[in-house]
Amino acid sequence: MTEMLFQTDSYIQEFDAQVTAIDTENRAVLLDRTAFYPGGGGQPADSGKLIAGGVVFPVSRAKKGSQGVWHLLSGEQHMPAVGAAVQGQIDWEHRYQLMRTHSALHILCGVVFRDYGAQVTGGDMEPLKGRMDFEFENLSKELVGVIEEAVNREVQAARDIRVRILPREEAFAIPDLIRTKINLLPPDIQEIRTVELTGLDLQADGGTHVANTREVGHIRVVDYKSKGKINKRIYIEME
Repeated sequence: MTEMLFQTDSYIQEFDAQVTAIDTENRAVLLDRTAFYPGGGGQPADSGKLIAGGVVFPVSRAKKGSQGVWHLLSGEQHMPAVGAAVQGQIDWEHRYQLMRTHSALHILCGVVFRDYGAQVTGGDMEPLKGRMDFEFENLSKELVGVIEEAVNREVQAARDIRVRILPREEAFAIPDLIRTKINLLPPDIQEIRTVELTGLDLQADGGTHVANTREVGHIRVVDYKSKGKINKRIYIEME
């Protein structure tokens, strides 16, 4: 399996690796280690490039497979061979914007759960914008304004964001670890990655995050919608 460097350090921008398999039909390579996030949990996959033997191979995106993380190559260059040494470079501007966005959504989730006890029913993100659905029966313009003020107080609180990988039994002993209405973690996963916004939020999560809430920047709630009787959607953006 691919060693997923992003799981313990979201700030790795470049790394050295070795090609362990190739998929010529889909023009993809599998590496023994990678910093490319393959997407999941609403966070889009990383893009960037691989360099092998002086040749630059653009990576259109990374994709999770049963053997690890595949890197889909664009262009028409001859693909690197199994065993080839490569240097990976992720598109850092795109990744860092997603890190800020993902952490902003966790701030929103933490505030809404702490203050209103509402669980998450869905979510999605793009660089510097995202949305999250909550099990709210009523949501008003006034309440959305209160929530916006609360999330920005948490940004200014400069809370450290910590990542841990725990045995499943230990992780699931943590109260309210799963903030989604439905537990989406397959039973065969024996290690659970947790993301903690110290003093605010702790939940299972596989994505990439900034190290401190102050890095998120000012959060604006730009819209909200009703998606059902007890399902309300909140949209956020950042500069």
